[in-house]
Amino acid sequence: PHPFSQQGERLYQTGDLARYLPSGEIEYLGRIDYQVKLRGFRIELGEIEAVINQYSAVRETVVTVREDVLDSQSLVAYVVPQVQHTLAITELRGFLESKLPSYMIPGAVVTLEALPLTPNGKVDRKALPAPDLTLVSSVNILPPTTPIEILLAGIWSEVLGIDNVGVEQNFFDLGGHSLLATRVMSQIRQVFQVELPLRCLFEKPTIAGLAQEIETALNLGLGIEKTKIELVERSHQLPLSFAQQRLWFLDQLHSDSSIYNIPTAVNLSGSLNIAALKQSFNEIVQRHEALRTSFKTVDGQPIQVITPTLNLSIPIIDLSECSLLEQEKEIRRLAKQEVEQPFDLTQCPLLRVTLVQLHAQEYIVLLTMHHIVSDAWSMGILVEELAALYPAFCTGKPLPLAELPIQYADFAVWQRQWLQKDVLQTQLDYWKQQLGSTSPQLAWPKSSLRADVTSNQGAKQSFAFSQEISEAIHLLSREKGVTLFMTLLAAFQVLLHCFTGTQDIRVGSPIANRNRVEIEKLIGFFVNTLVLRIDLSGNPSFSELLVRSRRVTLEAYAHQDLPFEKLVEELQPQRNLNHNPLYQAWFVLQNTPMPKLELPDLTLTSFEVENNTVRHDLLLEIWQSPEGLKGTFEYKTDLFDQASIYRLIRYFEIIVRRVLSQPDTTLNELATMLAQIDREQQEMQKQELQTAERQKLKMSKRKIIRN
Repeated sequence: PHPFSQQGERLYQTGDLARYLPSGEIEYLGRIDYQVKLRGFRIELGEIEAVINQYSAVRETVVTVREDVLDSQSLVAYVVPQVQHTLAITELRGFLESKLPSYMIPGAVVTLEALPLTPNGKVDRKALPAPDLTLVSSVNILPPTTPIEILLAGIWSEVLGIDNVGVEQNFFDLGGHSLLATRVMSQIRQVFQVELPLRCLFEKPTIAGLAQEIETALNLGLGIEKTKIELVERSHQLPLSFAQQRLWFLDQLHSDSSIYNIPTAVNLSGSLNIAALKQSFNEIVQRHEALRTSFKTVDGQPIQVITPTLNLSIPIIDLSECSLLEQEKEIRRLAKQEVEQPFDLTQCPLLRVTLVQLHAQEYIVLLTMHHIVSDAWSMGILVEELAALYPAFCTGKPLPLAELPIQYADFAVWQRQWLQKDVLQTQLDYWKQQLGSTSPQLAWPKSSLRADVTSNQGAKQSFAFSQEISEAIHLLSREKGVTLFMTLLAAFQVLLHCFTGTQDIRVGSPIANRNRVEIEKLIGFFVNTLVLRIDLSGNPSFSELLVRSRRVTLEAYAHQDLPFEKLVEELQPQRNLNHNPLYQAWFVLQNTPMPKLELPDLTLTSFEVENNTVRHDLLLEIWQSPEGLKGTFEYKTDLFDQASIYRLIRYFEIIVRRVLSQPDTTLNELATMLAQIDREQQEMQKQELQTAERQKLKMSKRKIIRN
């Protein structure tokens, strides 16, 4: 319907995507309905067609996504050559590679005498023939040929979740990132028995390039030492891992603290089989010893105590007789109570599950785990196993999960045996050189109150980047040869510099530390903390900071095996229970694998649990959503007020927009720009205040005159 017509007229929507140019002309960009999302990238098919049409030997073309090519989604270009021209596919490929990023290059090219048309003269996409794989000229999917390439392709397919990876395709263009790169390298260690540094994948991000590195390592005999994680006797006293020992120590100081509780809540709508749900949770507890572990002290030393069998109690709280308002109020109270209720580490399980019934077809599951037996990756494993077990218990079918070859206690023993002598010293030497002997404090707005900060009370403030800005951040990362994490880390450290004036910026960041195949499917506390220190001296450009961010991050990944607890023990900084001695800011790019939880006959939605307890002075967490990148600043309210956080978010968005348009902007230019914006903001507020005062004075005068 015509929005401005009074006579019921109608408008014709063409579906064309276009924009007005400053000259008043309209530039055609493509079709709205021809925009696709492939392997995480939003692609405008019309843009690819426009580039192909620039090639002199091409008369017309159409690009589409087909799912019948190589058993997976793939871009296919249908090309009609110019009359009396021979179309050389290899030359076309070179032309496209010079114009487009690799993820936009069609996987196959099909030449046609003419494009099929509908009766009204438009291209009939449904009539485009399926490519004959024996005749299709591949543009960028070159299949693996050598044994090493074939094995590598299998590893990439498993880790990336895609089929038929070409040997010249870029790992990071296919959706890879640092966490997935770590999994690839651990698989390479397992399959080829060679040890390659993580930076190798960044320097040789194709199967062809990486295969050459593996072949060289094999020819030089650079095999790995046998460091297999072995099963240990449960009759012996079992030590804690280094990470567990730190949390155990903190619990001895504050046994009533809930700061290391990990809460989750899920809304279930539909027909719930309560018995099957209970059986599924109990089977997961039985599969993973970490969930049946408590911690006791023997001769002054903590040990793990594993309960052979355990029946997890899952209470059901019935709110079906309450009104909607009463239900909402009670759910919030129960969720808050769950978050704030501490665990007793001497008693297992360190896991609580509560089922809240709203009515016959709607429930909420409240799940809380202590960090000493779990981490973010572990939550993904729990979700994956729950999705597999619940349908089996519903239908009475055999359980689909294979027995786990090792358990967390085996890892803890192995870690303490392996991380000794030369291995330990090599890791320590790097971190001692990287971090130095001093650790400057960042000057927060209320930093003078630091000595009085005794609580972990905090708050959160969220923000979002548009899809356009988000895609531009991805594009800049690819152009500069860095990951999304490295780009956002550099932007965050620029923000901290502009906000505090400090040039020596240290940011803490978690790493999954799942760099061995044996532990990828285990629930437990594996995550480690890396301290990423970037020197911002010398007025570098943002492009230069990306180089520094890449170097520091890759070196940290190469030395990720040193537990943060051992690093603190070695450096011996001044300790304080209320803030970290090596960093004050924390950065997380949330890309931990989290499978979608789908249960038969149920619709699942997340239910946000209010948690005002924070562990860090300032935390920036960013994650990818269908609408673009989203983020949250989490902060201690003793150190920041809400106005300061709003200012941080405004700074961060301005910095990101500026470096996207001008990557060579220097640090001083960014700081000057933000200072100018602050002055303009203050002047505007001053003028608004003066205007308000004048209005108030006028009103007073009018009142006097009336009187």
